[in-house]
Amino acid sequence: MNMQTAIQELNKRYSRLVGTSATNLCTHCGWCIDACHIYQATGDPEMSPVAKAERVRRVLRRKHDWTSKVFPFWTGAKDLTEQELNEWEELAFRNCTLCERCVVNCPMCVETPQIIGAVRGTLTALGKGPEILDQLADSAIWREEAVDELKGAFLEQIGELEKQVQDRLGNPQARIPVDQPADKLYVPLSGAHTIVPPAVIFNAVGESWTMSLFEAANNALFLGDIPRAKRITQRILKEAERLNVKEIVVAECGHAYAVLRWEAPKWFGGPLKFKVRSILEVIDDYVRDGRLKLDPTRNPEPVTYHDPCNLGRKGGILEEPRRVLRAAVMDFRDMTPNRWENYCCGGGGGLVANEDWKDFRLTAGKVKADQIRQTGATVAATSCDNCLIQITDVVDHYKLGAKVTTVSQLVTNALVT
Repeated sequence: MNMQTAIQELNKRYSRLVGTSATNLCTHCGWCIDACHIYQATGDPEMSPVAKAERVRRVLRRKHDWTSKVFPFWTGAKDLTEQELNEWEELAFRNCTLCERCVVNCPMCVETPQIIGAVRGTLTALGKGPEILDQLADSAIWREEAVDELKGAFLEQIGELEKQVQDRLGNPQARIPVDQPADKLYVPLSGAHTIVPPAVIFNAVGESWTMSLFEAANNALFLGDIPRAKRITQRILKEAERLNVKEIVVAECGHAYAVLRWEAPKWFGGPLKFKVRSILEVIDDYVRDGRLKLDPTRNPEPVTYHDPCNLGRKGGILEEPRRVLRAAVMDFRDMTPNRWENYCCGGGGGLVANEDWKDFRLTAGKVKADQIRQTGATVAATSCDNCLIQITDVVDHYKLGAKVTTVSQLVTNALVT
């Protein structure tokens, strides 16, 4: 590997935010250490946010800090080596889920995930990112290119799911409209569990809605590949414009919501022509406006809720799922800590997609397992597919004996028709 090329790619990602976090802010106070679920689960100081970031900072300082250019031995600055670069794949893609809990607990607001994100982008540009994430990103782009060929089979599958919606509502007129002008464009993930419950809810309230031809997931974001992430996002924006919708509603997915709600306006030059909200926000409105009649006795088990990092800590969607759950279940119990201080599930940042690292993410999930166990809940709800997969694996691995589900599923369980 040409180290000069690697340095050039890293320098391309040297933003003001990365620069201040890399060279000026960190005082090595250690407050971030106990904030990190991976450190808590492993007890390894090398897994702490400060240690992970310092391995990158010392390389960045060598070029961008004037003292380090002249006296690198004073500041610990080092040139990038091939061995270090090879070790960065685990550092960036496995050992950090970009959850940002270290940031909210840092007295200097050091953006360690921004540093790790710069490394992810560098490795991806060098062809050293996780292959599965690369394939998933390419698949999303291919789906847009082949949408006309795929549409027939897709509508056939949706027709089968439509029957489930009709059965649940006892209404043969219930529909899952696709690619139709409407007020709301719902963008699901892959899987019936992200399509059927929202469809039941939309039909129950008589919403003007249509479903996207594309899924919300954007694995290029995990790779730090912004050009591909923008292209994957743009498919949905173009569809929303073509259908003249007033609002994009994103499935229960943390990173998909973060991309469409927060990143897209920055990428495409300002506020979008339509609102972007999570399905949680929409359901919360329906419940508070009395448009959904729910019977919480249909969910009698004690339920706890895991705040996905991208929805909660980064996105600010904290009270909406709690209001919905308190209306839909008999016994809601919060984890400790919760909301913006909640711990990552251990599978975020794309980690859950890489089967080779499953043992590691299950170890990292111990903190979440302890949180669930302490609530005494027998149902763990969340609003993110990565979290859903990870927590299901964690519950099984740590023998918690709990069911794992989504907020929208609990709402449909409680729905009175």
